[in-house]
Amino acid sequence: MRLLIDLFITFAKMGAVTFGGGYAMLPILQREIVENKKWGTDEELADYYAIGQCTPGVIAVNVATFIGRKTAGNIGGIVATLGVVFPSVVIITLLAGVIQAYSSLEWVAHAFAGIRVCVCVLIFNAVIKLFAKAIIDAKTLCIYLVVLACAVFLNVSPVVFVVCSAVAGILLKAGVKP
Repeated sequence: MRLLIDLFITFAKMGAVTFGGGYAMLPILQREIVENKKWGTDEELADYYAIGQCTPGVIAVNVATFIGRKTAGNIGGIVATLGVVFPSVVIITLLAGVIQAYSSLEWVAHAFAGIRVCVCVLIFNAVIKLFAKAIIDAKTLCIYLVVLACAVFLNVSPVVFVVCSAVAGILLKAGVKP
């Protein structure tokens, strides 16, 4: 029971302070789940993010579900999911009417612009940490560069990138020559 409460509280705290969606939650997840709680590794977190992009729903919710399930089974997945969405439901419910009234104020627009910049920095920091763990040899660097080039120049679903990268990883690590 304590683990379930800890899952709920941990994900509720993350849900309460994460602005900008699932990507913005990555540095907080990395610190809390990997470094503080030891509920997963950087590699697992990267895998959950990749799978979370390929499954329906919000990435942060999907990742919370994966981590909760890994940590405490199906009920852990449900509790972690409820924890991460609870703050948003409460805050949005309370602010729905108020935000419309104040969104035209200049200082509110400037505040949101500042928050967006901050979210970009947080995402970049998380990417740097994950990059160091993911790019472990020339083969993974090759996969990274191909996916990066395709992401920049092609309009392709992240699902395609994840599936193709998985196949490439299997083939390259198995020693299959292209």
